Amino acid sequence: MIVAWPCSDHKASGRDGPGRDRPVEEFAAAIDRNRRHRLLIVPPLLAEMNRTRRLLVSTMRALDGHGIDSFLPDLPGTNESLQPFFGQSLHGWRQAMARAARHFAASHVLAVRGGALIFPNALPGWVLEPVSGPAILRQMVRARVIAAREAGRHEDSAALIDTGRTEGIMLAGYDFGPALIAGLESARPLDEGQREIRQSELGGPALWLRAEPGDDPAQAARLAGVIAAEITA
Repeated sequence: MIVAWPCSDHKASGRDGPGRDRPVEEFAAAIDRNRRHRLLIVPPLLAEMNRTRRLLVSTMRALDGHGIDSFLPDLPGTNESLQPFFGQSLHGWRQAMARAARHFAASHVLAVRGGALIFPNALPGWVLEPVSGPAILRQMVRARVIAAREAGRHEDSAALIDTGRTEGIMLAGYDFGPALIAGLESARPLDEGQREIRQSELGGPALWLRAEPGDDPAQAARLAGVIAAEITA
């Protein structure tokens, strides 16, 4: 089911100026039966989030069968969020995920790909194929440069990053603000003792590499199985 959770007490702001001074709520997919083991899932960032959402929801259903509650919160500025994407930062996302962990009383965490840059690493758990901020940024800038070349325009990667640092920039349909660009330039996965899960353990190709969102029930079952087998270890 979809539930709301209090992401912040602060007003949001973006290109159009400050928002209303009211607590900000976000949404989360949740399977909550008030059980002992409660897993917060921190999703990948940007396009990889969209490509893997069905896989993660399928994993939540499989975890339910293992007696594990799970929660998949929206990052502010993404999915159904009413906050502007331009105003987001890695710091803000870290604060949001820490607040989600407290609100849902998470006992464990699973961070997927870029989610490892922002997850509450005080919790025990897992990171699935973590990726660095510079790698995410390079991939998105490269895609813009290639698209411009195919359209007969020349764009320089370094110049695009410079613009992003000062003014913000549009990459892959996302309106990046300077704070998010600056954060991604130096961000490294935050795992501190969490177990790293490799894609090879799940079988099949990684869904975040596909051009379109997809699902793989077998991979979801394997991922849930790994977590269920280790959560009480």
